[in-house]
Parts: sequence; structure tokens; C-alpha cells
Amino acid sequence: MRWMRRLAAATFLLGGFLAAGTVALADNYPSRPIRLLHGFAAGGAADTLSRIIADGLAKRLGQPIIVEAKPGAGGNLAADAVAKAAPDGYTLGLVTGAHAISAATYKSLAYQPADSFEMISTLVYYALVIAVRSDYSAKSLGELVAMAKEKPGSLSFGSVGFGSTHHLAGELLNATAGIEIVHVPYRGDSQSVTALLGGEVPVIVGTPVLLAPQIQSGAIRGLAVTSPTRTALLPDVPTVQEAGIKGYDVRTWAGLLAPKGTPPAIIAALNAATLDALKDPDLRQRLETAVGGEVRGSSPAEMKALIETEITKWSGVVERAKIPKI
Repeated sequence: MRWMRRLAAATFLLGGFLAAGTVALADNYPSRPIRLLHGFAAGGAADTLSRIIADGLAKRLGQPIIVEAKPGAGGNLAADAVAKAAPDGYTLGLVTGAHAISAATYKSLAYQPADSFEMISTLVYYALVIAVRSDYSAKSLGELVAMAKEKPGSLSFGSVGFGSTHHLAGELLNATAGIEIVHVPYRGDSQSVTALLGGEVPVIVGTPVLLAPQIQSGAIRGLAVTSPTRTALLPDVPTVQEAGIKGYDVRTWAGLLAPKGTPPAIIAALNAATLDALKDPDLRQRLETAVGGEVRGSSPAEMKALIETEITKWSGVVERAKIPKI
């Protein structure tokens, strides 16, 4: 009995030391600047969101947050870099809906979208825009669909890259409307807009934040937004469903994550700082204005569940649309 009491006491003291160490770790974090990687071109929606949330986190964590764009492969290059970074809380990633889509569009990845990371929180949900140049012959989504049906495979649409939500939004339109518009990937929203204006592609799927100024100036025509309801940033642009294509719904999202193995105390500190930042009215307005979306934070567990659900959803889209995996 004396031996058992000593063992119990030792176990209690060890647990106390470990708990104290965890608290100290959280209290001392962060002690130097933090990198925030994202996988899309500078100037696009992911870059804008990264800089807004970086500003909010820096004020709460007391250290600079350095935003670094690492575009390519629909965000996979940046995600891989985060997965392979030291799990110390000093390398974070901002991912979008494309993070889950990658699991559906690639035969294999160097990381697991749900299991190679510690989730921190979602940030915002937003729709995309299907757009053409203002002088294009199709003045509505219905007219574009009619043109595509008349000459299958003769039209093309640009996106921010293979495996992006933009890409799958176009493929889902193909499958839902019974058309065949060929996908052309670019490295970021800005390049796809340039391609549209230059006549390289007749259609693009882009983000409201980048397309809104061009739509408002009259250079580009927004044919439809991909969500079931119109976006506040482009209230005059109808939805895909309003154009008569029922059941179509594509909304992407953005969230923060860290490498697998990042200590729970650090994840908790980052989650708390993120949720606190999202309560700030000015920051919320900046995020929502940036993408024409809705700010929505989460727990790490909720974000992981979202990614797992999205993987299942987009795997079904890829299978139904018969998109070859790469």
C-alpha cells in the first residue's frame, strides 16, 4: 500500500510538472516573428485575407506576422511547406477550400489535408463569380450555357489553378448544366483576369474581391455568383440558380492551420487570438468586404470536420464529372 501511495504521489507531481511546462510554453509564445504562408499569387483573395488576419493576430500576440505567398498546384506547395515545417508555432498556413479539393483531384499528396496539420480556426466563407469580358457575345449565364451546348468543347474557362475551388466550380457547372467548357489553369486570380481581358479565355471563375472593380468599371461582366444567394459585394450579379441551373452551390472558405505536432497550448493560444480578432468590428468588415463573404470562426475540431466533409463532397464531384486525377 505504501508503494502504491508513493507511485500515486509521483504520478500526481509529474502531471503537475507537465501541466506547468505546458502553461509556461503558452505564456512564452510567441517570442519571435511568425510566418504565415498561403498558396496563391500576391494580390488575390488568399493574400488579402492573410494580410488582414495577420494584422489582427500580430496585435494580439505581440509579434509581427510575416505573410509569404507560395503559389502553385492549387495551394499544395504552400500546404506541403507548412506540413514539413517545425511544429513550434512559428510557421502557420492560411488555406482555402482548395485544401480539401486537393484530396479529390490528386492521386497522391506529400501530406494528408486533414491529418498532417493541427487546425486553428476557420475565418470566412465566400462565393465565386463566373465572368466574361464586357464585350463578349454571351450577356447572361443562360446564353453562355446555350453557346457551350451548341459547340461542346469550343469554349474554355480560366481559374487560379488545377484543383482550386475555382476549377471545381467550373467543372461542377459543366456537370450540372450538361456542357463541356475546357479548363485552363493560371497562377492566381490576377493572371486569370489578365488572360480574360487579353482574350486568351472567354470565361473565368474568380473571386469577388478582384473582379468587383473590373465589373463596376464595365470592363468585365459578372454572369453569376456560385452561392445560393447573391453576394453583398456584387448585389446586381445573379446566382447560378437564378439562371435556371438548380442545385448548384459552391462556397469556398479560408482558415488557419499549423504543422502536425504543434503543442496543444500553442494551438489554443492561436485559436483564442484568432477568435478574439474576429470579434473586432473593423477586422470583420475588412474580411467580409475583401471577399464579399461571411466571417465565421471555429474550434480546431470543427475546422477538421469541415475539411473531412469537403473531401467527401468534392471527391463525389470529381467522380461524377470524370475529372482525371493528377
